[in-house]
This record gives sequence, C-alpha cells and structure tokens, in this order.
Amino acid sequence: MSAFWKTLAVARKEMRQIGRDRRTLLILLFVPVFFLLVYGYALNFDIRNVRIAVQDNDRSTASRDLISSFVNSGYFDLYGEVLNDKEISRVLDRNDVRAVLVIPARFGSDVAAGHPTSVQFIVNGDNANTATTVVGYARGLLSATSARYEAQARLGSPQGPLVNVEPRVFYNPELRSTLFLVPGLIAYIAMLTAVVSTALSIVREKEVGTMEQVRMSPIGPVPYILGKTIPYFVVSLISAMSIVVAAMVLFDMPMRGSWLVLFGVVSLFLVGALGFGLLISSIAETQQVAFQVALLTSFLPTLMLSGFIFPISSMPEFLQLVTRVVPARYFLVALRGIVLKGVGPEAFWSDLVALGIFAVAILGLASLRLGRQWA
Repeated sequence: MSAFWKTLAVARKEMRQIGRDRRTLLILLFVPVFFLLVYGYALNFDIRNVRIAVQDNDRSTASRDLISSFVNSGYFDLYGEVLNDKEISRVLDRNDVRAVLVIPARFGSDVAAGHPTSVQFIVNGDNANTATTVVGYARGLLSATSARYEAQARLGSPQGPLVNVEPRVFYNPELRSTLFLVPGLIAYIAMLTAVVSTALSIVREKEVGTMEQVRMSPIGPVPYILGKTIPYFVVSLISAMSIVVAAMVLFDMPMRGSWLVLFGVVSLFLVGALGFGLLISSIAETQQVAFQVALLTSFLPTLMLSGFIFPISSMPEFLQLVTRVVPARYFLVALRGIVLKGVGPEAFWSDLVALGIFAVAILGLASLRLGRQWA
C-alpha cells in the first residue's frame, strides 16, 4: 500500500470524525487572567509614532517650520522625503509610512502675505480607526499653525484660515471599519480553526487509546500526519475564502488584487498554523490541555498582538518585540495589501518571507517531536 493511499485513508477517516464530533470545549478560569494581562498592556487607542513622509514643493522657512511642528508634536515620526506621486504611492503601498504631507509651492510667500493656502495630507485608510485619529492630529496641528500665521499677518485678517488641510484617504475613502476588520477576522478565524482542530485531532487519539494501535500499524508517521492535517487544511481554507466572498457580497468589500496571490498567501499562513497545532499535539496529553495551550499561544495573540484591532506602534516596546513572532502580524499586512490596495507580492515580500520561515520552523519542530514519539 503506497504512502499516497495510506494518507488518503487517514484523511477520509478524519473527515468522518470531523462530521461526528461536535463537542464544545470549555475555557478554564485562568484564561480571563490572561485576557486581563494582554488587554492591560495592548489596549491603547492613543496613536503615537505615526510615520509620515513629506513632499516639500516650497522648501522655505515656513515649510520647514510646518514639518518641524509635525515632528515635534510627539505624534509623528519623519520617515523621509518623497519627490513625486509615484514615490507617494510606493511608500504607502509598502506600508513604509502611514501618511504623506504635501506642501505646495509658494506656501511660505502665501502665508507671509496673508493669502489662504492649502496643504494636502494623504492618509493610508486600510485601518479606519487609525486613519481617523491621524487625520484629527493633522487638523489640530494645521489649525494651530494657521492661527499663528493669522496673528502675525500684517495685511489684515483674511476671511477664513490661512492654512487649510485637504485630507485624501487612499484605499478606504469612506473610512469604513469593515474594510480593515474583515481581513483581521480572516486571520483570527483561520488561526483558530487550524491550530485548535489539528491539536485536538491527534490528542483525541491519545485519550481514547488508539494512538498505540496507529503506531503499530503499517501506516507510518508521515502518511498519518498528512492524513490528519489535510482535512483541516481544506476546511480552514474554505472558511477563510468564504469570509472574503461573504464580505464582498454583504459589505461591499473590494477585491483589488489577484485571487491567485490571495489563495497562495492564505495557504502559506494555514500551513504554519497547522504546523503549530501539530506541535501543540506533541506536547499535550489531553484535549483540555491542548485547547488551553492553543488558546493562549495562537488565539489571543492573533486578536491582540497582530495589529488586527490595536496599533502595534502604540504598544510597549517589549510587546512590540513579542509581535514579531506572531504570524498573523505579517499575514494581515499581505492580506490588506491584496484586498484593499491591489498590490502584488513585491510590496510585501518581507512578510511572506517571515510567514515562510515560521511555517518551516514550526513544521520542523512538530515533525521532530512527533517522529520521536512515534519511534
């Protein structure tokens, strides 16, 4: 009997088991404590350290003072200068910056003469809450700058403020929260489905005592592991793609990128999640323990530490370091880039590399541990 048919037999058996087993596992008392710790550190709606780029078409003392007011406010960090619209799109597509400040030519001479002028503030709107807050910061800073120039004007007070802001929000002009929540939900549900289901499926064999029989059978560890994981990969993939389709139908979410690229990115993320479930199954001896470990190590970090709801830049530095090992952080960047921005892998290749490294490392650890247990 070839390895392929062995794998297929295990997969069919596991698919039947999925249809029969509908038990709901309870969360134990210490989980709320973990919620409290994570929420206490991560829940922060004050947006800080927002990276901005500047296109200074005036290069006057007034324009430099305006840039300094943004940098010295404590809300914004200067990323660098851009020279044209192509560079603006590039830094926004690659998530190098959250916003771009465009200062028009003759800005300095206009405000010195008391003539109204406009400053453009381009914001990445893939996260509606963050974009709204950032626009509010910019309006406040520009209002203060306008008031200062009005007080210094010598040619009489003009009608209206001297400096106006014309915000432009890329990718999500209406700042609809649905457009950034749905990609997060995809990561949230995909990680939960893949990790928990895979971990519980193998631990279940340990609990009922069939694991010893499987080890004595001619199936072998590799066909067994593949057969146990393939059904859950299929279920998780269908679930993730169904959420995308449902969001497009019900909430008018755009799909500006390639479906093929989206399929590949979701699949890569799921491979790492399934490997993580296998690793948990090699550690836990009961389904309760497996569920608790899966919850604490994947479910909550995906919700709290991936940038799904709370900006990573606003978290304490030690938590920002922790987020670097959360695969959903990189998955969300790629997912939002495909769905909202319509960009290709060249814009988020580093995030794909991080997902690949995670998948390879986790699968390697899981295979090593399960192989030793099989022996």
